[in-house]
Amino acid sequence: MTSKTLTIGSSHTVTRIGFGAMQLTGEQVWGPYPDHAGGLALLRALREEGVDFIDTADVYGPHHNESLIREALHPYPGLTIASKGGFVRGGFDYDTLGWVGNPIYLRQSAVMSASRLGLDSLPLYYLHNGYATDAPFEDQVGALRDLRDEGLIQNIGLSNVTAEQYAIAREIAPIAATTAMYNAANRTGGALMRATLADGGVFSPWWPMSLRKSIDDATPIYAVLDPIAAEHGITTGQLALAWLLHLDERILPIPGTTSRAHLRENMAALDVVLGEDEVAAISALVSEAAGGATH
Repeated sequence: MTSKTLTIGSSHTVTRIGFGAMQLTGEQVWGPYPDHAGGLALLRALREEGVDFIDTADVYGPHHNESLIREALHPYPGLTIASKGGFVRGGFDYDTLGWVGNPIYLRQSAVMSASRLGLDSLPLYYLHNGYATDAPFEDQVGALRDLRDEGLIQNIGLSNVTAEQYAIAREIAPIAATTAMYNAANRTGGALMRATLADGGVFSPWWPMSLRKSIDDATPIYAVLDPIAAEHGITTGQLALAWLLHLDERILPIPGTTSRAHLRENMAALDVVLGEDEVAAISALVSEAAGGATH
């Protein structure tokens, strides 16, 4: 049986399946979630279903997601909230998405996320990407280090960075967690995951169950997963989560959903026990070096 909890930094112990809140926005992650009452109800059900870690970002909406979380859950009893800054969004179309690394902008982003969430100090705050070229990467991490030293951030995270950038960041400040795409069909974040876990940090895979979105043809993946899931009497999605949980006890998947029934189903993956041969069979489906499927 794998552990059901882990600790982020030194003080935030959370259940090992969190909630990625990005889906509680409008279409294409733009604008407010259209079912406002339903979004509030789902967020308020998280604790009852065993969730105590929520992942959000200022670009989700933008801003609407953080505001919805505050309306539903502030002052967050028993919850740990993570947010991110560094992406910018100029409209509905995805081609309006960009990134800013200016340290002053990153400071503003963290301050405003804390304000929208109603927090004096953010438990975990990620640099949302490593793509910005308007400021040296070292300066971007340095801005988060300074915010941590000032108390606005308790733990620094890195999202969508390379393993090389992670190594640079570790020389500037302790990195409590990283997040990137990593699932049974796509291992894009594999190098970052391995570097993070080797240092004792937490790795939080996003899209942990979105296998069909992650690869052009997921048919060979499901050909292996479906029989294993059937043997355990679980869904393929639950198996995808359970596989991640079995890889390392410092992995924290953050599946998203807009359904309480699906949320409950996700959390049930904590109780799935896989054999070493089953974990190995799923791991072998994809080349870790290439990040893509071997088929």
